[in-house]
Amino acid sequence: QLQLVESGGGLVQPGGSLRLSCAASGFTLDYYVIGWFRQAPGKEREGVSCISSSGGSTNYADSVKGRFTISRDNAKNTVYLQMNSLDPEDTAVYYCAARWGLNSPYVGLEQHKYPYWGQGTQVTVSS
Repeated sequence: QLQLVESGGGLVQPGGSLRLSCAASGFTLDYYVIGWFRQAPGKEREGVSCISSSGGSTNYADSVKGRFTISRDNAKNTVYLQMNSLDPEDTAVYYCAARWGLNSPYVGLEQHKYPYWGQGTQVTVSS
């Protein structure tokens, strides 16, 4: 059974950092594009960042460019989202999602193109 499990969320002060992890079980992440999405209270879920199966291509939402970095360690079957300079506006439940991406250049943040989702991890930025 294909599963994604997010971890690393928590409470952090404005300006602080967190690193989220997305671990896969039941399949190898090597052939999948992985995206990070978030949903803030009362708002629609939005795309944050994604990375190609090879790790050679990435994409970021304008709101997180220069602050967030996505990376992957296929040996550990894990994708990371390093979040720096966090702002209260970054408070949300963060989800990782996967779609088949072997030899694909796709690095989009269209949610409907990702069939596999984790359960989410809460990130709260507050003083």
